[in-house]
Amino acid sequence: MLKAVQGLIGGVCLLAVMITANAASWSEIENKSRRVNGFMPYYLSTSEGKVWLEVSKFEQPFIMYTGLPFGIGSNDIGLDRGQLGESRLVQFERYGNKVFLKHLNTRYRADTDNPAEKNSVNEAFASSVLHGFEIDARSGNRYLIDLTAFLQQDLHGVSERLKATDQGSFSVDSSRSALVAEKVKNFPKNTLFESVLTFKGSGAGNFIKQVVPTPDAITVHQHVSFVALPDDKYQPRVFHPKSGFFELTYADYASPIEQPIEKKLIYRHRLERDKDGKIKPIVYYLDPGAPEPVRTALLDGARWWEQAFAAIGLEGAYEVRDLPADADPMDVRYNVIQWVHRATRGWSYGMAMSDPRTGEIIKGHVTLGSLRVRQDLLIANALTGVYGKEGDKQAAMDMALARIRQLSAHEVGHTLGIAHNFAASPSNRASVMDYPHPLVTLNGDKVSLKGAYAEGIGKWDIEAVRYGYTEFGNELEPEQEVEALRKIVRDSSAKGLMFISDPDARPASGANPSAHLWDNGQNPAAELARVLEVREVALGKFGHNNLADGTPYSELAETLVPLYLFHRYQVEAAVKLVGGVNYEYSVKGDTYRPVRPVEEGLQKQAIGVLLSTLAVEQLMLPDSVLQVIPPKAYGYYKNRESFNGYTGLTLDPVSMAEASAKHTLQLLLNPERLARLLQQKGQAAELPGVEEVVTQLLTTTLRSPEQAGLNGLIQQRVDYLTVMQLLTAASDKNASPEVRAHLHHEIGKLDGWLTTQSKRNSVRYAWLKDLVVQYLNGDFVPNEEAQSLPIPPGSPIGS
Repeated sequence: MLKAVQGLIGGVCLLAVMITANAASWSEIENKSRRVNGFMPYYLSTSEGKVWLEVSKFEQPFIMYTGLPFGIGSNDIGLDRGQLGESRLVQFERYGNKVFLKHLNTRYRADTDNPAEKNSVNEAFASSVLHGFEIDARSGNRYLIDLTAFLQQDLHGVSERLKATDQGSFSVDSSRSALVAEKVKNFPKNTLFESVLTFKGSGAGNFIKQVVPTPDAITVHQHVSFVALPDDKYQPRVFHPKSGFFELTYADYASPIEQPIEKKLIYRHRLERDKDGKIKPIVYYLDPGAPEPVRTALLDGARWWEQAFAAIGLEGAYEVRDLPADADPMDVRYNVIQWVHRATRGWSYGMAMSDPRTGEIIKGHVTLGSLRVRQDLLIANALTGVYGKEGDKQAAMDMALARIRQLSAHEVGHTLGIAHNFAASPSNRASVMDYPHPLVTLNGDKVSLKGAYAEGIGKWDIEAVRYGYTEFGNELEPEQEVEALRKIVRDSSAKGLMFISDPDARPASGANPSAHLWDNGQNPAAELARVLEVREVALGKFGHNNLADGTPYSELAETLVPLYLFHRYQVEAAVKLVGGVNYEYSVKGDTYRPVRPVEEGLQKQAIGVLLSTLAVEQLMLPDSVLQVIPPKAYGYYKNRESFNGYTGLTLDPVSMAEASAKHTLQLLLNPERLARLLQQKGQAAELPGVEEVVTQLLTTTLRSPEQAGLNGLIQQRVDYLTVMQLLTAASDKNASPEVRAHLHHEIGKLDGWLTTQSKRNSVRYAWLKDLVVQYLNGDFVPNEEAQSLPIPPGSPIGS
């Protein structure tokens, strides 16, 4: 995700107040410190660990941003090395013997040349004073303020983040915090500061205990930069819902009354040319801390964007180089791709420091989690068994490095201003801004990893770059440029390229049949059926060949997880066909796609293949797998990547089946999805409705022929989950009244059927009958035990 804050030009006119200062104090500070010139001159005393800032310009906005040169190392907490914080538009203001650092309100503005109109907005909405400084010395119109205490405040929000993740209550301990003098630097357009901060506290949570040697004392480094505002030669670019870019939104109260107050721009880098007309490249720098062969893969992937710029006629506009040895990764002058370690695998992300006024990206910063490549190696091994005689370790490595190239390109894309496009996979994997699932295939009875991840920049990515970075020069009027940008959008749609992003793709109730995370294929239901075939073949061969020599057999349990759940994300894709709705981000005058339900055949196909994931045959592990995984060897332990169960130390195949089945059931019986089914059925009788879905579900589960042995236990568990999910959905106060009424009716019919069946088979049906009676009597409470076996993480860990 790209982080930035909107901005505002302007300030507040303050009354100049004469102050009395000891004339000798300035020289005293000079005598014990060293003056460093630059954007904001400062005096640094290494011996005292103090820094005084020279302020001579008041009510002149600049940008302040924070960062963490040293992080905590936990995905769950989300305070990583190299993390950028908020970009704030700030200015110094003087009141008597105090200087305030004020955070200007950038959400509301008046884009006008009328000072009175600007001032009316400034006075209408509050700003925020971040800190008040006493003036230590004065020389003419120059003032010295001691910045040290300010730099040792929690400006990045570490304590707030620790509290939000239930890791305890912490605050900065000034006695264990200090300025890092050698990291205080000055340049013509930015001034850098760094402090070591120790947070003391109590109630440290497990995530803190996992990564901090003394959990009640958390020490990190905090970066603060003061950055000059860019000049006014940058031309902001308007946002379009189908452009693929992040939007900067602000309210312009100077807008003509017939036009909207809310304005939207895109975030993007500035493109410039030298006096000879040669383009100056946007340069990204790679962290030298990445090892080979990962380093080369990161370089290759990041350089894919060269293809996009070249495709729109801007060859040489983008480059990737090695980070100079003396460069500070937090320095605003460097766009950085940083290799970051955590205790467990986690998300990678791209962030940016931008001009809050215009959306101009000043610094891009990519954070790539170092454990991602190992996860792909694990998946490749789970699928193919790389340690057997026929195992292909190189194919597994090729797949993992292909994913790293794609990941590098993806996160750099965010720092170019480009958002996720989760509708790219149906168009032949048309964007690196999608989340890719490995597209593995069957070659006879063998799983092939060839082409698991796409190579090179996608067709959609080129169109996004075309929108964001095409040069129009000065020959076009603003209205003409807007029309030219709209033509780019229309042309992209004419090429069959779609753009659907996070708000539509992430919810469990998502309706768009093309917008999915970690999926493949044009037809999600058909792809789910194919993925299940791959899974079946790989499970049939799982065992000795999936384990490295010298590793306890118990460690196969974690290798099994991504294989057993290999279909989980395609389930999430296929279920969006059920009650699905075809739509796009239509804009009048550009594109228009009528909103319509997914056609009958696709919805029914999806229901059928989804219900197949609840079949005992699909959920049952082969005996060969059950026989090869013992309890944990001494010195080895279960973790969050392990399946939970009810059998103690041993592998619990019935609870594994629960994790998979519950995943399907919760998605299929999502109340918002059921509400759409009801309404679609009301509009078109041929479409499936709630009754049809429930009937087919019960036919697949409770009403299926009874099985024996371990199969029968899995069947019993799935029956229980099915009834629990029906009762839970019917009891959901957030569900529509119509959904609850229809489910109530179906549960009533189920009660009669269970009454008969429980007399014939009390073990399988009597308890289910009692649960239904509890519901009908108004005594049903969703059983917390039903939620006690969470599905192991598939996506990277953390928020």
